[in-house]
Amino acid sequence: MSDTILVTDHGDWREITLNRPDRLNSFNEEMHLALRAALTEACDSGARAILLTGAGRGFCAGQDLGDRDPSKMDGPPDLGHTVRSFYAPLVRLIRDMRLPVICAVNGVAAGAGASLAMACDIVLAADSAKFIQAFSKVGLVPDTGGSWHLPRLLGEARAKGLAMTAEPLPAKKAEDWGLIWRAYPDETLLEEARALAARLAAGPTLGLGLTKHCIHEAATNNLSDQLDIEADAMKTCGESADYAEGVTAFMEKRSAVFKGK
Repeated sequence: MSDTILVTDHGDWREITLNRPDRLNSFNEEMHLALRAALTEACDSGARAILLTGAGRGFCAGQDLGDRDPSKMDGPPDLGHTVRSFYAPLVRLIRDMRLPVICAVNGVAAGAGASLAMACDIVLAADSAKFIQAFSKVGLVPDTGGSWHLPRLLGEARAKGLAMTAEPLPAKKAEDWGLIWRAYPDETLLEEARALAARLAAGPTLGLGLTKHCIHEAATNNLSDQLDIEADAMKTCGESADYAEGVTAFMEKRSAVFKGK
């Protein structure tokens, strides 16, 4: 595997680290393909949770603009092709995974880096981290799902303000506004993120995956359709070994041992 991505196998869960610290983990095509392969392999191997973070002092600075510099190309870059070929498939992959994907934002998350974090299920951040919608600084629009996630998480007014001004949003304010789950002191971020990944991986991951699916579907469903989706999901959960184990453990006043089945 490319050294632009580091993978640590923790048994039931995987820790995946963006590893271009000299470029603030900005994306080039090699890192895109390596990250997609690492995520796919984690799912195929039976991992029950994924933790995504960055090496060095930043999480991800978005696209490596050196790879898309018009002055070094024969003509203007086709950024639509870049989005369709690399960023959109990455977001779809993360959103479609039937397992929890945790993001630990250890430093600046700018442009597509901020959007990548928002695509994950639970986002934790270091107190020193900042989220920057840097697209407007170079005449672009939020991509990697940013234009979809921002208004849904923050509302239209805040989404437009952040996207048009490119003002940094500190981690604590991001927590207060509901963009992320929690902010932690820098020195404890990874410890907290790893503990959460381990906790979720040991949980009823069949139900957690279906919870993720139901919440995603709610973004575009009416109530009646959503009630049907909930009923289908509950049928699946009710027939699972995890549900039987959860009820048995509750009745026996002990901790449940879930298998994700």
